[in-house]
Amino acid sequence: MKQKVPALAIAALVAVTIIWGAAFVIMKPAIEQEPFWDFLAFRFTIATVVMIAVRPKVLKAFTPKLLWRGLILGALLGSSYATQTIALEQTSAAITGFLTGLYVVATPILTWLIFRQKTRKRVWFGSLLALAGLALISITGAGIEVAQLWGVACALFFAGHIVGLGRWSPGLDSYALTVVQLGVIAVFMWVGAAPDGIQPPPNLDVWVAVLFTALLATAFAFFMQTWAQARMEASRVAVILTLEVVFTAVIAVLVGQETLTLKTIIGGGLIVLAMFIVEWPSKDGLPDPVAVDPMVH
Repeated sequence: MKQKVPALAIAALVAVTIIWGAAFVIMKPAIEQEPFWDFLAFRFTIATVVMIAVRPKVLKAFTPKLLWRGLILGALLGSSYATQTIALEQTSAAITGFLTGLYVVATPILTWLIFRQKTRKRVWFGSLLALAGLALISITGAGIEVAQLWGVACALFFAGHIVGLGRWSPGLDSYALTVVQLGVIAVFMWVGAAPDGIQPPPNLDVWVAVLFTALLATAFAFFMQTWAQARMEASRVAVILTLEVVFTAVIAVLVGQETLTLKTIIGGGLIVLAMFIVEWPSKDGLPDPVAVDPMVH
């Protein structure tokens, strides 16, 4: 059974990228009708409330260690959403998407800098290959603006969240840790929405987008990510999550939001190839050993 867990974790993360890809397409018209901060505030609040309502006993699992770790992880992820929003307001969505994708390379770097954990050469190669794929899909222009530094900050916060989640989630209640993170992000977003006054979803279409992203793209997806990262090293997770860009492009083309181009096809192919390189079994036929938290084990 232990040999099957990594495969299940990979499948869970791929499912998350599909949901996030669909969510991005659904959110695009919704945030044109409601401020981004308010949309995210309602999204994360509903997700937190629903997860507690589904399993009320989760509150008993809130240990001091879990609350402290959830607070830090939630702050990192909330910061990534905030900085990404600022970048989107000041530069193009394509460039912002590429800069956010820098987390693929930032994750193994942070893992080494913070924990001195050695990263395999093929993970580095896969990260760079995935980054090249992201560049082909996202970049439509050239040059770096000061405003784009917000996108770089987003990538660093996202990488920090992936590294921290991979390091701290083993041994903790995945469901409880997810609830704490979402609750922290909800508070973060309400603080961002407050200055202009709270603006609820203006119509049914936006409410549908809020509920889809809250229930599937947030509650379900982040729980699956938390569960999977307790069983896989952070650098491998970062590469797999780049599939979100591929699924976003495919879904956007299917619904008529985007036009499929050759560079999109090539970029998506590079990302898929990167995932296979990182996840290909070692010579003994088994996946590479996953990282563990010495404080837990």
